[in-house]
Amino acid sequence: STISKDSLKTSLLQLECHFTWTLLKKHVGVEALEETILDHIKFVKEYNVIDYNILSYVCHLKNSNEEALRNLRKAEEAIQKHHPGEIARRSLVTWGNYAWIYYHMQRYEEAQTYVSKVENSCKELSSTAHGKIQLPEVYAEQGWALLRFGCNYFERAKNCFENALKSEPNNPDFNAGYALAMYRLEDLAERYGDERTPCLEALKRAVELNPRDTTILALLALKLQRLERGDEGERYIEEGLQKTPDFPVFLRHAANFYRKKGEVDKAVEILKKALALTPKSVTLHHQLGLCYKFKIIQLKKRYTPQEEVENLVQLAIFHLKTVIEKKPVFFSAYGDLANVYALGKRYEEAEETFQEVLQKKDIPCGDKQEIYFYYGNFQYFDMKSESEAIKYYIEGLKVEKDSHGRKKCSEAVEKLLKQKIQRGLGDATAFGTLGLVHNLNGEKQEAIECYKKAIALDPNNEEYQNALFELQLSI
Repeated sequence: STISKDSLKTSLLQLECHFTWTLLKKHVGVEALEETILDHIKFVKEYNVIDYNILSYVCHLKNSNEEALRNLRKAEEAIQKHHPGEIARRSLVTWGNYAWIYYHMQRYEEAQTYVSKVENSCKELSSTAHGKIQLPEVYAEQGWALLRFGCNYFERAKNCFENALKSEPNNPDFNAGYALAMYRLEDLAERYGDERTPCLEALKRAVELNPRDTTILALLALKLQRLERGDEGERYIEEGLQKTPDFPVFLRHAANFYRKKGEVDKAVEILKKALALTPKSVTLHHQLGLCYKFKIIQLKKRYTPQEEVENLVQLAIFHLKTVIEKKPVFFSAYGDLANVYALGKRYEEAEETFQEVLQKKDIPCGDKQEIYFYYGNFQYFDMKSESEAIKYYIEGLKVEKDSHGRKKCSEAVEKLLKQKIQRGLGDATAFGTLGLVHNLNGEKQEAIECYKKAIALDPNNEEYQNALFELQLSI
């Protein structure tokens, strides 16, 4: 009996699994994500089912469907081991992924078999007639998958964990996922200067319910540090170092804590230990790169021997290049790398790195604005070109979303223009440009004043006349 491909596709779209959760390849570095999951499998056994399921999807994304099937078999073994009493209930996502992968391999009979397994299990597990079932652990698994796919997905992840918690408010795992999603969202809000419901309560609750989970412990410490309660936070970090001295995810957060505290050597020591445990971790390479960058800046203030600085520059470049090779969507790392090249006076490579990242398609506003800020600094401090610096700070302002990066561009360009004017070098261009800056920042009255001064100095300039005319109309 031949199976109709269309009706099969319709059934497949009804399944709850990684293939129907809109997890897009363009938002991740597939290689880096695969390595992250493999590291997690090694260190966190109780998540193996979830990890093998998402790993099968990641293998599919890099066109290795055979390997995807192998990982689904491992997921099934983990279900047998960890959930022997509820195999059907725990297998719904695994079977859904099986169905999709067989479909992509054009093995329609087998795909149909797995679709039927899911449908029959849902009928048995569910009291509703049509058998579409909303299980809390499936919501949670979707939440964990969304967190793995990065910042475009954090809001959805939070909603998934909220849904899971409706049925089981005291479930430690769901609370951990919810707290992590809240923490990540607050991280983002911090970059964009948005108001954000604080994650402190969610973290505290998750820590109470998960006494063994030092990841949540570390995030609570970082959150307290942000609230200027660093001493309280450090006690949690020390507790974590006692409990899980060899757990790389915890060590990474602990290092971050010490770097932010200014104890960079201690951070480096912890990161090296973590990197020895998971040598391919992109995040660890990035954190090490940042630590070395910080040390270079400290040393340059003290007129240290060139050789010592040069050695750190080499180390920072090595780690940051590793990051962008393994994860080309780690946009802020390009800015870090370009900065390090500039610190090492390797200006051509700095320029190339800036150009490479600014030409990328899917770059988020906040990252783009930050990179324009760094590029403007590079033009001003390293290339000694005030006009180019002004041009790139303004490019950052033209990206409308509010963010730290935009604010820094705005402050930098205003400062340069106002200094110029104070030194008595305020020509029409200086006033006209300052007018544009005010206008981009929505400060219309100030913009009008500046354009009037520019026109007084250059009466025939049509650009300034048009800008002034439009502003006066808009008020």
